[in-house]
Amino acid sequence: MITAERLREIAFWSAELTEEEIERARRGMTEKAFAKGAYICHKGDKFDPWLGVVSGLVRLGTVSQKGKSVTLAGMRAGGWFGEGSVLKKEARQYDLVALRDAKLALMASATFFWLFENSAGFNRFLVTQFNERIGQFIALVEFDRSLDATAKVARNIAWLCNPVLVPRAGNHLDITQEEIGLISGVSRQAVNAALQTLEQKKLLRVGHGGIAILDLDKLSHYED
Repeated sequence: MITAERLREIAFWSAELTEEEIERARRGMTEKAFAKGAYICHKGDKFDPWLGVVSGLVRLGTVSQKGKSVTLAGMRAGGWFGEGSVLKKEARQYDLVALRDAKLALMASATFFWLFENSAGFNRFLVTQFNERIGQFIALVEFDRSLDATAKVARNIAWLCNPVLVPRAGNHLDITQEEIGLISGVSRQAVNAALQTLEQKKLLRVGHGGIAILDLDKLSHYED
């Protein structure tokens, strides 16, 4: 288990909880480290916890029937995910891989369901989370078929900085070109060209420490 102070530090949604709910949440949560390249779970695994990224970067993806690797989402520190699988008590529908050394928070399913059944604040958070994710995955289906590499890079960078899903993200993204390529599903060379284009359009600025977001809205709707 973790402390109440640690819960408030790593889980932005805990601000919605009462003191009793925070106590239940922190007693049902642990943290676990994963090395770069490690599989956190495989598609088809019965993996019960609800997950939050404390540090690092992880990729949700799958492999199509034709053998194509498909990225569903990238998750940076501050993001929480997997509530659908927990609520439906189903096997995971994706592979989950650490793209760099990462630490995850794992909430026991019993604790998740207690909050779901007893906390109005937690349910407000879940409704907002579901609504934002639905929009994200609808856009994924649309742009995977129609947008070029630059637009894919732009939108995936924007998703990692989504202020609803990761409200503490700020306007700086600590990420490498290799990681952007893995999340966007394009080559590193295409990522480099896309970043140059986006920088010329003054939508972002590339630096040694990552990427500074200059216009999140235009990145989110690039090539609409």
